[in-house]
Amino acid sequence: MHHRRAHWIVAVCALVAAGCAGMFGREATLYERLGGKPAIEAVVDNFLSRLSADPRLTNQQVRKRLEAIHVPSLKIQVVNQLCEATGGPCKYTGRDMKMSHAGLEITSREFDIGVEDLVATLDKFKVGEREKKELLALLGPLKKDIVQKP
Repeated sequence: MHHRRAHWIVAVCALVAAGCAGMFGREATLYERLGGKPAIEAVVDNFLSRLSADPRLTNQQVRKRLEAIHVPSLKIQVVNQLCEATGGPCKYTGRDMKMSHAGLEITSREFDIGVEDLVATLDKFKVGEREKKELLALLGPLKKDIVQKP
């Protein structure tokens, strides 16, 4: 998808979702404020591309891990997980974080690089500070289940 089009879709979805929630006298969910599933899909796609190309993650062990991942399945699982966690209608049916990352020997530094890449993606899509903080607060506690090496 062309990047300008993705930005436009994200912005329009977020405005429509927030506006519709406001019309019904309730605060929009994080899912709605992010722009719903199309926006989450665009963010996940960009984030995973950014992460896999990050030069800080180029050592052989990390490359081997990334090559072993079935990216289309991973994208679906991450989208569903974020959709559900932010109040959307999706259901995450994947394994828990500890099990799905077992044996990958992800370090604390690698996790932090992933967070930095996610923030860069959120900035690229002009996600608001409030929404960014809420999303990171949802994801932060997962570090203990993802990281196996200090």
